[in-house]
Amino acid sequence: MEFIVFGLFACSLLLCVAFGQPILLALAFGYVLFFMYGLKKQYSVKQMLTFSWTGIRQIKGMLGIFFLIGMMTGLWRAGGTIPMIIDVSTGFLVPAIFIVVVFLLNCLVSVLTGTAFGTVATIGVICMTIGNVMGENPLFVAGAILSGIYFGDRCSPMSTSAMLVCELTHMKLLDHIRQMIKTAAVPFTLTVAIYVALGLIHTPEAAQTHVTDIFRESFVLNWYTLIPAVLIFVLLLCKLKIKQTMLASIIAGVIICFFVQRMSVMDIIATLWRGYVAPNEQLGAMLNGGGILSMVKVIAIVCLSSSYFGIFNGTNMLAQVQRSVELLASKTTNFFTGTIVAIVAVMISCNQTLAVMLTYQLNKDIYQNDQKTASMLADTAIVIPPLIPWSIACAVPLAAVDAPVTSILFACYLYLLPLAGIIRSFYRKRVETMTVGV
Repeated sequence: MEFIVFGLFACSLLLCVAFGQPILLALAFGYVLFFMYGLKKQYSVKQMLTFSWTGIRQIKGMLGIFFLIGMMTGLWRAGGTIPMIIDVSTGFLVPAIFIVVVFLLNCLVSVLTGTAFGTVATIGVICMTIGNVMGENPLFVAGAILSGIYFGDRCSPMSTSAMLVCELTHMKLLDHIRQMIKTAAVPFTLTVAIYVALGLIHTPEAAQTHVTDIFRESFVLNWYTLIPAVLIFVLLLCKLKIKQTMLASIIAGVIICFFVQRMSVMDIIATLWRGYVAPNEQLGAMLNGGGILSMVKVIAIVCLSSSYFGIFNGTNMLAQVQRSVELLASKTTNFFTGTIVAIVAVMISCNQTLAVMLTYQLNKDIYQNDQKTASMLADTAIVIPPLIPWSIACAVPLAAVDAPVTSILFACYLYLLPLAGIIRSFYRKRVETMTVGV
C-alpha cells in the first residue's frame, strides 16, 4: 500500500512539473494522500493532525528567519547592495577566463544572498547574456552558473537549505559551514581546474555590457552600499546569532535606502513587504524580488514537507523502505547509500526541501551522528536536485537563463561533491577493514 501512495504522489508531482502548475498543488495533494493513509491504518484524525504538527514544530525556528531573509534581500536590492556587487563583478568577465569567472561570481553572490534562484536571476542572467554576446558555448556557461548558484545554497549563512539541514540534525550553523568548507575543498578546486580548461578550449571575443550603466542610472553606488552584506560575515565571524545578524543587516539596509537612495518611509515599508519593484522593465528583469511575500511560498512548501516528516514518523510509513536502506548500507557505505536515497527522493519529490527530509528520515538511524548526517545531506540532497531535469531546482534556473537541459552535464561541482564523498567513504571503509583484519 505504501508504494501505491508514493506512486500516486510521484505522479502528481510529475504532472505539475510537466504542465507548469505550482508545486504546492502536488504537495497539498500529497498531504491528503498521506493523511488518508494514516486513517486507513486506524490512526484517528486527531493523531494525524498531531503527527503533522510534530513535523512542523521541528522546523518552526526557521520560519522567523525566512521572514528576515525576505526583508533583507528586498533591502539589498533597493539599497544598491546587490547592484554594487554586480557592478564590481562584471569587470572580471574577461574572455580568456570567462567560464571560471562565471562560476566564481555566481558562487560569491549565492554565498552573499543564500538563494540559488535569486542568484541566477541577477548575476546568472547577466553572465549568460554576456556569454551569448561573446559567442561562448551556452552549455559551458549555464553549467558554470548552475554549479555556482548552488555553492552558496549549500553553505551560505543566509541559505534556507543550510538552515533546514541544521534544524534537522541539531547542528550549529557556523559549525556546519566549517564542515562544508572542508568537504568542498577538493571538488571546488577540481571544478575551477575544469572550467579553466574549458575556457582554454574556446576563448570567445570580448564584449561590452551596459548593465552597470543601467544600475548607475537608478542607484547611488558606492562602497558603503556594501555594508549590509559585509555585516553578515563580520557579525557571524564574531559569533553573533543569525537572527541578530540579519536584523543588523536589515537596519543598515533601511538606513542606506533612506539616506543614500533617498527612498521614502512608505517605499521602504513596501519593499520590506513585497520586495523591490524597479521603476522600469529592463531593470526589473534583473533586480525585482525579495520581501516577506517572496518567502510565503517557501514557508508553505517547508511546512507541508515537514508535516510529511511527522506523518512518516508517526505512522512508521517508511519502515519497509528503511530496512532496504540499512541493508544497502551494510553492503556498501553509509554515504553511498545516502547518495542513492537522495537521487531517488529527488526523482520522486521534484523538490529540494522534501528530498532533504526524506533522505534524513531514511538515513538518520544508519549514521547515528548529527555531524556526519548533516555533512551527507549537504553533499547529496542539497546538490543532487539541480541535476534532475524535472526537479524545480534544475528547471527554474535553466529557464531563467534560457539554457538547454544538457547544460547539467557541465555543472561539474554538483557531480564532484557527491562523487568525492563516495570515494572518501569507500576508502575509509577499506582502511577500517584492513585495521580490523590486522
